[in-house]
Amino acid sequence: MALSGMRGLSVFISDIRNCQNKEQERLRVDKELGNIRTRFKNEKGLSPYEKKKYVWKMLYIYMLGYDVDFGHMEAVSLISAPKYPEKQVGYIVTSCLLNEHHDFLRLAINTVRNDIIGRNETFQCLALTLVGNIGGREFAESLAPDVQKLLISSSCRPLVRKKAALCLLRLFRKNPDVVNVDGWSDRMAQLLDERDLGVLTSSMSLLVALVANNHEAYWSCLPKCVKTLERLARNQDVPQEYTYYGIPSPWLQVKTMRALQYFPTIEDPNTRRSLFEVLQRILMGTDVVKNVNKNNASHAVLFEALALVMHLDAEKEMMSQCVALLGKFIAVREPNIRYLGLENMTRMLMVTDVQDIIKRHQAQIVTSLKDPDISIRRRALDLLYGMCDVSNAKDIVEELLQYLSSADFAMREELSLKIAILSEKFAPDLSWYVDVILQLIDKAGDFVSDDIWFRVVQFVTNNEDLQPYAALKAREYLDKPAVHETMLKVSAYLLGEYSHLLARRPGCSPKEIFSIIHEKLPTVSTSTIPILLSTYAKILMHTQPPDPELQSQIWVIFNKYGSCIEVEIQQRAVEYFELSKKGAALVDILAEMPKFPERQSALIKKAETSEADTAEQSAIKLRAQQQMSNALVVTDQRPSNGITPAPASQLGLVKVPSMTNADHNPPDQGLTQANGALAVVDPQPPATPSPDLIGDLLGTLAIEGPPGTPPQPEKDLSSGLDSAPTADEALAITPVEEQANTVQPIGNIAERFQALCLKDSGVLYEDPYIQIGIKAEWRAHRGRLVLFLGNKNTSPLVSVRAVILPPAHLKMELSLVPETIPPRAQVQCPLEVVNLRPSRDLAVLDFGYKFATHMVNVKLRLPAVFNKFLQPIQVSGEEFFVQWRSLSGPPLKLQEVVRGVRPMPLAEMANLFNSLRLSVCPGLDPNPNNLVASTTFYSESTQAMLCLMRIETDPADRTQLRMTVASGDPILTFELKEFIKEQLVTIPIAPRAPAAAVPPQTQPISSPPATTDPGALLAGLL
Repeated sequence: MALSGMRGLSVFISDIRNCQNKEQERLRVDKELGNIRTRFKNEKGLSPYEKKKYVWKMLYIYMLGYDVDFGHMEAVSLISAPKYPEKQVGYIVTSCLLNEHHDFLRLAINTVRNDIIGRNETFQCLALTLVGNIGGREFAESLAPDVQKLLISSSCRPLVRKKAALCLLRLFRKNPDVVNVDGWSDRMAQLLDERDLGVLTSSMSLLVALVANNHEAYWSCLPKCVKTLERLARNQDVPQEYTYYGIPSPWLQVKTMRALQYFPTIEDPNTRRSLFEVLQRILMGTDVVKNVNKNNASHAVLFEALALVMHLDAEKEMMSQCVALLGKFIAVREPNIRYLGLENMTRMLMVTDVQDIIKRHQAQIVTSLKDPDISIRRRALDLLYGMCDVSNAKDIVEELLQYLSSADFAMREELSLKIAILSEKFAPDLSWYVDVILQLIDKAGDFVSDDIWFRVVQFVTNNEDLQPYAALKAREYLDKPAVHETMLKVSAYLLGEYSHLLARRPGCSPKEIFSIIHEKLPTVSTSTIPILLSTYAKILMHTQPPDPELQSQIWVIFNKYGSCIEVEIQQRAVEYFELSKKGAALVDILAEMPKFPERQSALIKKAETSEADTAEQSAIKLRAQQQMSNALVVTDQRPSNGITPAPASQLGLVKVPSMTNADHNPPDQGLTQANGALAVVDPQPPATPSPDLIGDLLGTLAIEGPPGTPPQPEKDLSSGLDSAPTADEALAITPVEEQANTVQPIGNIAERFQALCLKDSGVLYEDPYIQIGIKAEWRAHRGRLVLFLGNKNTSPLVSVRAVILPPAHLKMELSLVPETIPPRAQVQCPLEVVNLRPSRDLAVLDFGYKFATHMVNVKLRLPAVFNKFLQPIQVSGEEFFVQWRSLSGPPLKLQEVVRGVRPMPLAEMANLFNSLRLSVCPGLDPNPNNLVASTTFYSESTQAMLCLMRIETDPADRTQLRMTVASGDPILTFELKEFIKEQLVTIPIAPRAPAAAVPPQTQPISSPPATTDPGALLAGLL
């Protein structure tokens, strides 16, 4: 029936399309739903035509996205109508509105079965479509035998049998028990003799599902599949309607070859020969033409044939032919074909006999590294990595190093790890390996994990001939004007150990070595300072008798850091200072490192286990390792003052992986801590090394360096626990709750928390009896906080308890808190944090204690906030605009006009952004009233994700601006946009309870475009 035949429905659809906004649409829909509900209550007065019209309206409203929670009975009742128009409406609306678990479906089972076993083919098709769309166990158990009878019936028309095959496929996927293997395998083989290609195509879809579940029962179908391929390849008896651009039924060819790939082998020589003849015909007859549709169809058949050739492990001649064909494809202009060519060539690397043939296309594969499409660049990188061996390692590694400078940020970490692995596995000599790794660190220091330079140290330590060369190369890199911190670490380590081997070379005297390293000290983070202090001690050890001037300079440094707030730095400085007074005895105490025990590289070991895995599978393995780690934090499940506790899975034992890895870290130049004293390190690894979370090719940087080296915090070493925040440093976040204790806090809790959101050390809470200080360190997606619980009185604090209430996106591990804090004592409680995904939710510390008659309980927000997992990064104009253009439109790029902004000069806004770890990039935007900023966000789900933002201000009205934020993850884009907005608006944003992040797709819903209007779709049905 035409749409114009239902005037009421046509008018309603027109009214909806003419609504000016969403509110008008909602009001019109509510009015119509009320009218339909009223008419259904008086169902006896409804004619079949009216009932059909109202059910159509319900479907249209449902397609617009509104809930329709009534009228289901009326829709189901239309299925039993005797006439086709009403029955069609009943079937369509029922299949859309109801799912397999709906109770009303039970009322329709008998009617549907009667239509299936009836003689009306139109009704049979409607019933089969409903059963296939809904599926479900109840339908499967009741109707599957009747569907099978229709499929094998010789009296049914092909149209009905096609639908029966697809319906049975859907029922089998939902409930495999509906197909009895013993009784169905022979019938399945008979179906493959079907001459009608429509029925044969549907039956082949069913066979693919059956053999994927159990191929042993369907061996009799294998020769029938080969005969079907022969028939199609020779274009025998293929109707014109099943020929697509001259290709006989490409869909059936693809399905047939896919079914054959589930059989492990083909034993019969005649069948195998026939199949290879067909595959040879497909390989020889496929070429790139101008017609896109024909290309798509022919290449679908071709790449399925290639997959079958690899599965069957064909002769080398055919394999060579496949590689040659793929070599042509990776050189064409069409990106989809290049992508598939690279992907299939990577799969063929599993066949070792063709590796030499693939090497012939190395130049073209290297060219694909510069392709504008990142997916093609990734496939080219995977292929180069897989085809590398001793013969071509130098060329490939050199190409990858050159590509590293221009590679996307999203690829640089993976690329760095692959370069390191290839250079280690296929190094012709160790000096070349050292050269490559130092170049790698120099070009991509931010994306090089600590495991890589740890491995260099192991190689150099174990090879005496390599030590002078490595020390000299490290010295040369220190002459560069800009030295990355990772380069400084490895250079300082090597020069500390082996600089005495370069004493006669110009510029390599102990004083010159010390001078060039020390001038970099003010720029490094606290994780590097312990390594530099050890280097200074080693330099003193190698200059015996000591140079008085050099000794006095180093002693000044030891004295300076002897009072550092960082315990690790303080202890090293004090102990090195005392040891350096020992004179010649220092040579024995600070002797060179012994050789490391020979063991397989952690990077290569992890690469071997992950070569067959996809990135998603690797992430699943990583999560499984984390869930097996020790759990220490028991959280409290009590909600408090609007703070919603995390789900039960988060409120039990919070599991965090170990943040150290003895299998990776080299001993720290012969020294480590042991109960506050100095001890010689045992170079042997522990019997059970910690899980290797870093070696995964898609993993992020490790938080730990050599043993005893603390993670990287902010570079401000002078701030103590009592540093007072300024107003500019405060974030607009209010307290979790108003504290109702009789003991009142000293100072403003909210201001203390706000200051800690921008700084990494300070006081979180203080009252007359206790002070809680925090010292935090952040690196990538991990953080370590130390809670300093200080008893201010001469009496002990008892019944001390500290419980973490973590949001769902953080894994947190708090060390055990003592129940009693002695008088005038301070207790340190480390807290380790892992960021799983982007979110602005806050973690809460539920803390309590008893002093005399006072019971104190406070809930304090912890400063593990969004910006702690940001790392500012400066990008060039070229890099910025390439990334900016690649992230086009929602949900990866979001724009919003923000009103109510706190008025501030542009320079002050830039300072605010920098304090939030958003690096302002000057000169990128020609408009002086605009700001452009970039940063990198770290989490387990996003890894290192580049984020870009643009702020357009209005000089005439500083209270509003337009903000655009872009990143490669939609949730991250939304959360970052909201986080920046919270910092800019005048009214402070209230804290959010731990909850799931709002999806970035939550945008105001506009009227649907004409091309996707449900009314247009409905018109086609009518």
